Amino acid sequence: MTHKYRWEIDGLRAIAIGFIILYNAQITVFGHQPFKGGFIGIDIFFVISGYLITSIILKELVTTGSFSFKHFYERRIRRIFPALLLVMLVSFPFAWMYLMTNNFVSYANSIITSLSFNSNFFYHYSANAFEQVGALHKPFLHTWSLSVLGQYYILFPIVLIATFKYFRKYIIHILILGFIISLSLANLGSKNDPSATFFFLHTRIWELMAGSILAYLEIEKNLKQRFKNNNNFLSFLGLILIFLSFFIFYYFDNLNSSSFVTLIPIVGVCLVIHYSTKETIVKKILSLRILNIVGLMSFSLYLWHFPIFAFVRTGGIVTGNVTKKILLIVVLVLLSCFSYYFIEKKFRNKKFNFKKVLKLLSSVGLIVLILNFLIIFNKGYPDRFKNLKNINENYVADNFYLSKLRIPEESTEKKEFDKNKIKVLIIGDSHGEDLHNVFFLNKEKFDKYDFAFLPFSDARNANEENEKRKKTDIFLESDVLVFSFRWNKDKIDIVSKYIEKIENKKIVIVSSTNEYRVHSTAYTLIDKKILFEKEKFDYYGLKKIYFENRLLHSGSEINKKIKKFSLSNKFLFLNREDFMCNIVEKECEYVDKSGNKIFFDYAHYTREGAKYFGEKIHKINWFKLD
Repeated sequence: MTHKYRWEIDGLRAIAIGFIILYNAQITVFGHQPFKGGFIGIDIFFVISGYLITSIILKELVTTGSFSFKHFYERRIRRIFPALLLVMLVSFPFAWMYLMTNNFVSYANSIITSLSFNSNFFYHYSANAFEQVGALHKPFLHTWSLSVLGQYYILFPIVLIATFKYFRKYIIHILILGFIISLSLANLGSKNDPSATFFFLHTRIWELMAGSILAYLEIEKNLKQRFKNNNNFLSFLGLILIFLSFFIFYYFDNLNSSSFVTLIPIVGVCLVIHYSTKETIVKKILSLRILNIVGLMSFSLYLWHFPIFAFVRTGGIVTGNVTKKILLIVVLVLLSCFSYYFIEKKFRNKKFNFKKVLKLLSSVGLIVLILNFLIIFNKGYPDRFKNLKNINENYVADNFYLSKLRIPEESTEKKEFDKNKIKVLIIGDSHGEDLHNVFFLNKEKFDKYDFAFLPFSDARNANEENEKRKKTDIFLESDVLVFSFRWNKDKIDIVSKYIEKIENKKIVIVSSTNEYRVHSTAYTLIDKKILFEKEKFDYYGLKKIYFENRLLHSGSEINKKIKKFSLSNKFLFLNREDFMCNIVEKECEYVDKSGNKIFFDYAHYTREGAKYFGEKIHKINWFKLD
């Protein structure tokens, strides 16, 4: 059966993909990122998908009394896989050239899980949320949303058809109940487990069901016939809500997607879809030819933009160069045009026999799977970089190695101190946790101390949480409190107020760690040398390069403020630069004695790094409390 084409929906798609591209491009204007709220484009797409899929199913059920799963999934296969497989194939040589061992294996896993519609689980459990450091270097991170949609396409039609057949008069009640439960779980999860909430279907399906509810009301209840006189106002209000949410998420960047706040763009999209009749201004705006073209190409644009941005960031190709950025956009548009007009349209044409489509896609898919299983089997082909043999193969370029470093049972408030030792509690962020690892992995050298770690939230609205931790046994029993952060002015203010109320504890303030200008947030200076200067790689000369690439704020200005704050309050101040660099020789450490990397990003320590710095700290007697 045929469906009336909705030009305004393509206009909405154009707005959504525009938001997403601007967001993931990480464009900076005068030190600010004006498009931080652009991730709501995904939410817009979800509502549209829920609306269209439900409309297709219900119209077929109402008209024919039955539903063809075969035709439904055929359309989905024709829609998704041709362009997706093309992007995967084209990405492979760039991944081969630009991704180091562990990142190459992660890339392969992301491809495989994307094809089976479970990459959202892969990215959650590998801790690759969008806002985390290095996420924008994962070429197929964006496929998490395709996985959510794929899971929805598999489950929702079955549920809807069964409900229509046996409980037709209760469909709206079931949809609304599902919407409320999912939204409630999302709002709760956004505070307690933001990663799972961001990636999983059960906390995203309410956005899809918002579109489903609207579709049901229009088809079964003929809601379109009501409120005709308000169409212009309500459709315009919907458009305002969409753009308003864009600015809300920009100004309040601590807000999480998929929570009660996300109702604003969701309601906006529903209002636009429902009330954009042919006489409305919004309908005319969203039906502009340029928006429709972009909307039609939105899937290709979505598929291409993230791998392009990821590889460009990895290769450091366009940093700070406006001309190159413009060229990059041109490349994105050209590739998207090609895949839309020559791949998407061709494969969606019913004249192209589906059996042939399936055979071709299966063949290409098999090639893609084999290539990526080979990457995993061969552990990322480390022999691609001959200089990698100079550095322990087990180094981790992944930024999320930090999470694997942690030893929860040894570093939480549940730990029991050894009463025969000086009880030292390290309080801080990931850099404080780094310091705890230094001592934990060198226990034998600091045997008169017993160390533990307590996380500290530096958000200004987290006072209650931090104060609650003061009442834990591990805090009360500690003799020494060591505060270690990636310091800034706000943290100094927050921590100083926190310390004011502490009595009968020795206070130690540790400086910010040395940070280094890295090639990108996913690669250290060593990685850059291995990847892009293979023939010129100077294994030993990097000490000087690391010193030259110290970020000044970490080595001087912030630490001066920390030191002044410490001395004025008669706290013990310890400077990390004492064991990380040699100021006289103008050298900074970058590998341990065995040649293992000691940093995996701009400043965080690898396990080998934590072990190595512990040995240095002990040797120079850096950590002394008397």
